[in-house]
Amino acid sequence: MPLPSPVTARPFVIEEYVRWSDVDFAGIAETEMFRHCGLAYARMFDAYDIFLPRKAVHSEFYWPARLDDRLRIAAYVGKVGTKSLTLHFDVLRADAAALGAAGWMVLVCVDRQNLKPIPLPAGLIASLAPHTLSPESARKSLGVPPSPR
Repeated sequence: MPLPSPVTARPFVIEEYVRWSDVDFAGIAETEMFRHCGLAYARMFDAYDIFLPRKAVHSEFYWPARLDDRLRIAAYVGKVGTKSLTLHFDVLRADAAALGAAGWMVLVCVDRQNLKPIPLPAGLIASLAPHTLSPESARKSLGVPPSPR
């Protein structure tokens, strides 16, 4: 499925302080991006009768975030498949454009009765379209310089 034009799509960005509780995978940016798109998890799972379990999770860390640092966390959909989508997360200091961490995870759409993969609902894909773009386009919009090749 082609990605939307980078002119219209942008990463969803929140600013958050590093807290003691952030040592676990809290999923704050993911949850807030879905909520921002009208897809609050409790209602979305009921409306579409699906779950979105993780199939793969990958993270890279470039510099440490310390307690009480102010960070910008960008969340965006980098790829939409037939039965899965890839969520990307970029972490930057609130006052700089250098990546502090980057990661992605693959969410697989499954029906809630027997947990078998099913196609992503069209409404889910449409709701996430404003935040669906390539990592290169997302990082460009965040002001992150391209990585040297």
